[in-house]
Amino acid sequence: MSDSSPQTVRRHHHEDPVLNRSLVRGVEILRAFRPGADQLGNGEIAERTQLSRATVSRLTQTLVECGLLEHDRVRRTYRLATPVLSLAHAMRAGSPVLNAVAPLMRAMAEKMRINVGLATADRDEMVYLESFRFNRKVALRSVVAGQRVPMELTSLGRAYLAVVDDVQRQALLEQFRQRRSTDSRRLLDEIHAARLSVDTKGYCAASWQPEVVAMATPLVLPDRPIYVLNVSVRTIASMSETQKQLGGPLLELREKAKTALLTADA
Repeated sequence: MSDSSPQTVRRHHHEDPVLNRSLVRGVEILRAFRPGADQLGNGEIAERTQLSRATVSRLTQTLVECGLLEHDRVRRTYRLATPVLSLAHAMRAGSPVLNAVAPLMRAMAEKMRINVGLATADRDEMVYLESFRFNRKVALRSVVAGQRVPMELTSLGRAYLAVVDDVQRQALLEQFRQRRSTDSRRLLDEIHAARLSVDTKGYCAASWQPEVVAMATPLVLPDRPIYVLNVSVRTIASMSETQKQLGGPLLELREKAKTALLTADA
């Protein structure tokens, strides 16, 4: 079974003779910063990236000079600098996928007063590219673009796993099995059931947060990454009732998104 742990992914990148190792390591340092870990010292960065403290020290200084990190001399920590945000903004503003699909998502969210999201995979997590959030009582926005969610627990991630190639899927499943050893059998059964649901219905459903049912469908087009559309709603209704209500609109959104993207590529 393939080993796809974050440490192994990093090690393979570092050993690839085609890649610039210093650049790869610098990117790994930037990846170490997450919500809740907005300020990190060299020791914490070294632990998160599996790089030596000497390498981290050299590269953090370089990233400060490049303007991508800020150095807090009092706390002896680093944080992401403003240009990182501008890079993200440039990505979102220039994304042909978001330009084509986001208006469709917004229209559905506003019409049905539900949450509609678009995500793609980054290693063993799903990252929201866009999210329109509505509660049926009041406007609510609790998920934003760039937010990460677990691949193995969410409808987003399970829909992705249903269509990714076998080699990647098996490597990810092994990683989940190791990480969640106490309940891995149940988890893998749920992922398998989600794959069957995508094959037969076109979507899968999950409820990993109290009174929230989420459904997701993969958006697969040639020469593009795998994207996943999802809808979710806070409800006391059963999962089967929610699927009956939202399954059709979700699949209709997927087809509209495909048409919009194919038209944009034409």
